[in-house]
Amino acid sequence: MPSYRGPLRAVILDWAGTTVDFGCHAPVAVLRELFEREGVDITAEEARRHMGLLKEDHIRALLGEPRVAGAWANRYGARPTERDVLRLFASFAPRQIERLGEFSDVIPGVQEAVAQMRERGLRIGSTTGYTRPMLEPLLLSAAGQGYRPDASVTPDEAGAGRPAPWMCFLNLIRLDAFPPAACVKIGDTPADMHEGRNAGMWTVGVIDSSNEVGLSLAEWRNLDEGARQVRRELARRRLVEAGAHFTIDSLAQASGVFDRIEREWAK
Repeated sequence: MPSYRGPLRAVILDWAGTTVDFGCHAPVAVLRELFEREGVDITAEEARRHMGLLKEDHIRALLGEPRVAGAWANRYGARPTERDVLRLFASFAPRQIERLGEFSDVIPGVQEAVAQMRERGLRIGSTTGYTRPMLEPLLLSAAGQGYRPDASVTPDEAGAGRPAPWMCFLNLIRLDAFPPAACVKIGDTPADMHEGRNAGMWTVGVIDSSNEVGLSLAEWRNLDEGARQVRRELARRRLVEAGAHFTIDSLAQASGVFDRIEREWAK
């Protein structure tokens, strides 16, 4: 990291799988529904593989998967094209907005963790793979549950989604927070880690509620601790390989990471 030695100034949080929608189910449900209507079934694992990207890019990446592209060619007699990407995204967007209400619960402990961040004097920003029309109902729902970031940026506003750093940079402008080394990006996907690294920020991966684990809150709570640890380690490995400086089981552990960062700077 650069040689900045001052206090942390801002935290940039992801949405689905990090602050809302435990297990990141909303995009998975709609993507699988979308492809099923096309006569090309995709698995939950395939739907999750490129999570965190702008949803148009997510669909593009899915259609680029060899198995999916092959199934598409068997169904339509030709491999998918950019025209198919745009058509599918046009269908995806309104359906995702319609279904967000089913997956908009704020993850337990988020309000308390964000309150602790504010007590430290940190400003709270957010980035996402959703477009602004998709994010707006989520913002309203989260606000009704007590979670209100100080800024939110979507890929359509920044000019590109992850792994580009532009959403992070636009957050910092809106939050009046700099340098990037004084800021922390927290998310639950490899794309989040790439975004934070490319922005020159500290990166923290959230495990339990993540897309990488992919379980609902009820499913997670029904696991015994041994099974949880197995899933945590698999998710942790993927996030570290993607560039996470730190991983935490939940956002409640973020303060400990902030303390560690600031102690390291004090040396």
